[in-house]
Amino acid sequence: MSIRLLSFVIAALATSAALADIPQADPTKAAPVAPPVAEPAAHGTPVPLTAADAAAFLDGMLPSSMAIGDIAGATVAIVKDDALLLTRGYGFADVEKRIAVDPAQTLFRPASISKLFTWTAVMQQVEAGKLDLDHDINEYLDFKIEGYGGQPIKLRHLMTHTAGFEESLLDLLVTDLNKLKPLGEALKDSIPARIYPPGTVPAYSNYGASLAGYIV
Repeated sequence: MSIRLLSFVIAALATSAALADIPQADPTKAAPVAPPVAEPAAHGTPVPLTAADAAAFLDGMLPSSMAIGDIAGATVAIVKDDALLLTRGYGFADVEKRIAVDPAQTLFRPASISKLFTWTAVMQQVEAGKLDLDHDINEYLDFKIEGYGGQPIKLRHLMTHTAGFEESLLDLLVTDLNKLKPLGEALKDSIPARIYPPGTVPAYSNYGASLAGYIV
């Protein structure tokens, strides 16, 4: 047996062993049983996404991807036409106690991954012709905010973290729901200092991303 073939066999066995240790999605905790998989449509005609199709894809991809990436657990939720199509759980919520992920109970905090959804939403509005990345954001706001030295801040600046805002952790996390403000009100009440001219210095800004979400 060649060294290359032997290496391949060892890798395959290692991956198989890792996969065997990852709990698969529990069908009883997934979405309701889906209708039969749709027949292939004519060329150019989209095939409706079904829960069965999505589950087959996820069950075939997630366990191996998690094993390769050494990921303990994951949940997936797919929303279609404003309704929950499917939820699946993979791996462990607690590795030491061997507690499997429950898609209805296990919480994964998305943190700043949610910013990607904000930028996607911005670009959807750009494609629709409702937003322009190079317009002054004041064209889209119900309050006014200027950049350092009175220069205009643009959506492009928000998306690239170059609006020039000073970052602050004040009121970023709220533990008392009674102190939670609507997004617009919170943004108006806590405009950060502008310390760099727009478009000049990258400086991570939670406020900037929130502002983009408010504009959307």
